[in-house]
Amino acid sequence: MDKFKTVFIFTLAGALLGNWVASLIVPSYLAWNNSAPLASQQMCDLPKAIHDTSSGLIHGQLVGSGIGAVAFLVLGIVFIQLRARKQKAAQPPPAAPTPTAS
Repeated sequence: MDKFKTVFIFTLAGALLGNWVASLIVPSYLAWNNSAPLASQQMCDLPKAIHDTSSGLIHGQLVGSGIGAVAFLVLGIVFIQLRARKQKAAQPPPAAPTPTAS
């Protein structure tokens, strides 16, 4: 259960970190992607533009959360494997049984 908890915490941390990074990057990308080419003036349907921008931001956050969760899931598994190897190497070898007098 301890290993599952560790992997779950790594995955959750990765999802949150991915969401945070996406929240920083996606608005700039959406502004660049929706800008008019050659600075021409456009009339637009504002409710549709707001819907598309909001959908794009939420989609970007979901993608960022997924990427972060998968990346940190892998890191969590690697962390558990390395910790298990370290603990196994730190254990002293079992002592030889002492002979008993019969």
